Amino acid sequence: MSSKEIIKGYIEKADTSLGIELGSTRIKAVLIGPDHSPIASGSHGWENKLVDGIWTYDMEDIISGLQAAYADLRQDVRASYGIDLETVGSMGISAMMHGYMVFDDKGELLVPFRTWRNTITARASEILIDLFDYPIPHRWSIAHLYQAILNGEDHVADISYMTTLAGFIHFKLTGRKAVGVGEASGMFPIDTRTGQYNKTMLDQFNQLVADKFPLEIRGYPTGGTKCRRLCW
Repeated sequence: MSSKEIIKGYIEKADTSLGIELGSTRIKAVLIGPDHSPIASGSHGWENKLVDGIWTYDMEDIISGLQAAYADLRQDVRASYGIDLETVGSMGISAMMHGYMVFDDKGELLVPFRTWRNTITARASEILIDLFDYPIPHRWSIAHLYQAILNGEDHVADISYMTTLAGFIHFKLTGRKAVGVGEASGMFPIDTRTGQYNKTMLDQFNQLVADKFPLEIRGYPTGGTKCRRLCW
């Protein structure tokens, strides 16, 4: 049996994994076999925009770009192996670095996606570093959230759910609000003993914002969330 026929069998039996990466300038989709070797790939170019001083991507561009990259992948599978890609065995999603996407209780995006490229959270980052005695980079989701609170931004009062671009894509594809622990570690510090968000730091943050944004944040990277108001 030729190598092409072997790979065709992998595809037909869904003995494959699909990796999706939404990078700063290109969205890529790569299909690999059980030996981790690439089988096919697709891509789509895109660019961020500076809107009202915020680096962002339009929601429409996120969805259409993902669709275009996957369509390009399917075309590659058809051209290389003469079959249609109908399903995959597993999937993983990567999407730049962290950032800020917040939604209300109806699932509506409250402000345009704030990417890792924004350096507008310096004051929040400085305060959180002192509070946690732990490095909090500007791009982290918690820095964006706290900066929005410091700024008195109106949308904060309506936040029900916060995630990253990778978390948003995961939700759109699966219906499940979850991020992997690697992604979560760029949203809020992780307790390495439990693999969950650091409870002591969560309590510190809740106390810090109690007079401005009363809530109890309780997020779980693995999925199930238990919180009174803001989940991630």
